Amino acid sequence: MNARTDMDGFEAAPRAPARTPPHATHKLKLLLKREFWEHKGGFFWAPVWAGGISLVLTLMALVMAEVGLRRTATAHGGIQVDGQVVVNGLDLSLLTDKMSPEDLQKLADGVSMSTATAMIWPLLALGFVVFFYCLGSLYDERKNRSVLFWKSLPVSDRDTVLSKAASALLVAPALAVAVGIACMVAFLLVLSVFVLIHHGNPFTLLWSPGNLLANAGLAIAAIPVYALWALPSAGWLMLCSAWARNKPFLWAIMLPVFAGVFISWFDLLHLFDLQSSWFWKHVVAHLLGGVFPGSWFSVIDLGALKDGHFGHMAALRTMYTTLATPQLWIGAAAGVVMIAASIRLRRWRDDN
Repeated sequence: MNARTDMDGFEAAPRAPARTPPHATHKLKLLLKREFWEHKGGFFWAPVWAGGISLVLTLMALVMAEVGLRRTATAHGGIQVDGQVVVNGLDLSLLTDKMSPEDLQKLADGVSMSTATAMIWPLLALGFVVFFYCLGSLYDERKNRSVLFWKSLPVSDRDTVLSKAASALLVAPALAVAVGIACMVAFLLVLSVFVLIHHGNPFTLLWSPGNLLANAGLAIAAIPVYALWALPSAGWLMLCSAWARNKPFLWAIMLPVFAGVFISWFDLLHLFDLQSSWFWKHVVAHLLGGVFPGSWFSVIDLGALKDGHFGHMAALRTMYTTLATPQLWIGAAAGVVMIAASIRLRRWRDDN
């Protein structure tokens, strides 16, 4: 009786609920966080330092210009603007009051162009960061043996490699663009102080909401174009990182360069009615330089940006015409193949 009662109590005990496996998007999110925290110095701090250096150089240039204006005014008894003498330096109000609406529009376009250049340094740093990140993404984990730990976790090689590719093509550009927009705003603040010193109205001369938002929107809209354009370059670098037993940098550089030299030497593209320069421009330069923002402008017509006029819609249309070029889609397909090969190589590649 007692045994039966114990058995009945055991059968009546509630069962623990079955543990559901984590969703694939949750795994990807955790892997992206891992890549960010392991490479925060490159993804975040490198663009920040690059933008900070550009702002310091801009501030130094403005200080030197201000000192030069003061010395000129002191030596010549003032600066003459439209027949009026300004003793303490340049008076911007005397210039802007005499401008026509067309001249003010040209001034606004020039300021918009200059504020857009404030984002160049963080984006330039992005190119170097993505290049060396992809080059060491799969090689470094084999070199320091951390791949053994990561392979012991319930995370597939596919998810790991795709998270690294997404970090290079989406996460890093998004962070660089955010830093670039912050640098653009800081650049306008520095110029606003200079304009206020010279009796100008920074809200009229600098802080045009349309231009500021258009510059930021143009940079954000460039992220998908960058991801597609840089896909073959990232795929090639990750393939070399997964394949090379040592010195992946030399393999990644020398193989395309030697191929270009071989093709140029024997003029092999003459069989397809092409010049050897085509291979250097569309293959070698794309594989090695595709991670640098704006490199896609080499294959499109820049006639929309003519006469020195900076039109945001014209710039946006010109940038998105890259999506209509066959080189982008052929390169993207090649990049997908190379990333798939990197996944296969990571599964069995062992340097022991």
